Amino acid sequence: MALGKLFADAEKVLEQFDAHAERVLGVGAEALVILCEWRGFEAVAKLRLAKPYRAGALDVLLRSRRTALEARLMLEARKLGVAAPAPLFVDTEEGLLIMDYIPGPRLRDVLTQLENKEEVFERVGFYAGSIHARGMVHGDLTTSNIIVSEGKVFIIDFGLGGFSNELEEQGVDVHLMLRSLESTHPSLTAQLYEAFMRGYTRARGEEAGGLVKSKVAEIRKRGRYVAERRIARH
Repeated sequence: MALGKLFADAEKVLEQFDAHAERVLGVGAEALVILCEWRGFEAVAKLRLAKPYRAGALDVLLRSRRTALEARLMLEARKLGVAAPAPLFVDTEEGLLIMDYIPGPRLRDVLTQLENKEEVFERVGFYAGSIHARGMVHGDLTTSNIIVSEGKVFIIDFGLGGFSNELEEQGVDVHLMLRSLESTHPSLTAQLYEAFMRGYTRARGEEAGGLVKSKVAEIRKRGRYVAERRIARH
């Protein structure tokens, strides 16, 4: 569906809840993210998109559950002291979540300009460790989902997250961060991953931190094995 049509449809939904859509911040396979005015101040509206290939009732149920879960994850993260947007309003039937607007660039885009890179990644690692210690996973922990605002770092977009104590899922979270560094800032990866793991271990302790680091290494080996097998077949 064209972006203009998506935005027009979203405007109609937001108007039902006294929100005025201003502009699109992002669009993905699952949701449209819009800067809006809500009750007199700037906010972000995330509207989960209907899937035509899913039966209507099932689609509504799945969007409803994911919307409620994302809001809950954000609330729980904030209770832990993790800097994240505050959920302000939820309508699960519409798949709508309105949250704080955090102004600022994404970490990916300003990383090379930061003088306190290690401090920033140690903080991000501490946040990730705190989330995992609570039995939650983010699901898409990358430098694209961290906002730098007024000297602080905020973790955003818990839309693929969930509640889990599985070591595999925790390892995937950390591996995603490592891969995002490798793809955008390869020369800084070793230094900043080490800083990330310092913060992570500070939040979780040496034993849990060591287990997750080992799991990340295992995930990387599996990835290399699959890649090598693909090359060998060609």
